[in-house]
Amino acid sequence: MKVMKILKVLPLLMLITSCRAHKDFFTSIGHMTDLLYTEKDLLTSLKDYIKAEELKLEQIKKWAEKFDALSETATKDPEGFLGHPVNAFKLMKRLNTEWQELENLVLKDMSDGFISNLTIQRQYFPNDEDQTGAARALLRLQDTYNLDSETISQGNLPGVNNKATLTAEDCFELGKIAYTEADYYHTELWMEQALRQLDAGEKSSIDKVLVLDYLSYAVYQQGDLENALKLTRRLLELDPEHQRGNGNLKYFEYIMTKEENKSSSSDSEAVEPKTKKGRPKDHLPERQKYEMLCRGEGVKMTPRRQKKLFCRYHDGNRSPVFVLSPTKQEDEWDKPHIVRYHDIISNEEIEKVKELAKPRLRRATISNPITGVLETAPYRISKSAWLSAYEDPVVSRINSRIQELTGLDMSTAEELQVANYGMGGQYEPHFDFARASNAPGILQAALPSVCSYQLLQ
Repeated sequence: MKVMKILKVLPLLMLITSCRAHKDFFTSIGHMTDLLYTEKDLLTSLKDYIKAEELKLEQIKKWAEKFDALSETATKDPEGFLGHPVNAFKLMKRLNTEWQELENLVLKDMSDGFISNLTIQRQYFPNDEDQTGAARALLRLQDTYNLDSETISQGNLPGVNNKATLTAEDCFELGKIAYTEADYYHTELWMEQALRQLDAGEKSSIDKVLVLDYLSYAVYQQGDLENALKLTRRLLELDPEHQRGNGNLKYFEYIMTKEENKSSSSDSEAVEPKTKKGRPKDHLPERQKYEMLCRGEGVKMTPRRQKKLFCRYHDGNRSPVFVLSPTKQEDEWDKPHIVRYHDIISNEEIEKVKELAKPRLRRATISNPITGVLETAPYRISKSAWLSAYEDPVVSRINSRIQELTGLDMSTAEELQVANYGMGGQYEPHFDFARASNAPGILQAALPSVCSYQLLQ
């Protein structure tokens, strides 16, 4: 008997449809898959453009070879060459007509199809918010699963088949996004990784000076003055005229001298306070336990308790639907009692639910505790859709099956919710309760709920 991985969340929707304008691409794997097909379409247009340009270039080369041969012959004996009336006529014709044709060929724009396609598709592209959201998700996964920057950069992620690596420029961009949010902990991690790859000889559009500029300041902001000074000196070895580097060097040396004097003379003069190194201050008290659960390091069941877990056939408490065809039921946990029902929905039904839900997927929201207004939140990264029983027989059958299996009355239940988690998708620990609209003092439900990251299992 295996204990249930409580926090394992898989993307539900992978159905590909025509590209539509969506917001918050990074919050839904289902909608991110559309972007792959958009990019493939653009690549096809680009290849067509390249072929057209290559064909044009071949034509231009033929013109050049033709003119080169004529010019070589003519310039050896200009007067003798032009003494032949045919040569004189053809020179007039070339300069008046043929060079004009060549000019038109050179100036001909072969990119009409590609540019127009690119312009049309651009409205469906991710924006800055999507790129930043994807970067934050990567940092979140790094923290949750205790992954070092080198492991992520080399693409050695557990549970992932399609290996992809990060360039020094990619690492720099991750560090830069963290820097803009004053997250100097992650800034240091990723600027260090960018620097390591540059030191190893990787060719890149960014240089070590720029990386060292960010890195030294991020290290200083975390209170590591000695290392900040060392990095700044290295920066100035590469670029002695670097204005900010020279200014920082003087400032760091000044602060270092003050600290040394205070240490030696017990001077009570206050110096600039240090910031403790480590992850930024967190709003979630349960963060450590939450992430341990995600890594499978949570509460372990004793062998004695585990022996009490069984698999069985279940008839839905003598439900007419399941008496003749009982379902497979598996105990996953004892306290609280958690069971898993196997093979409840067929593959065909799953595909139908995906087909119905995908066009409706919208960014999941939370209710503002003060205003009651629905809004998005950084701790809920997903999209969801709601399906009513009357919309399709499949939805109605699933609802009826749930009712028969659990004995609960589905007439008072919410609509069927389909959730699709994006990159680093999550819903942090929260309480699923709301106040009845007609009785503000009454809670409708009070169940602790947790949903974890989707990418790494």
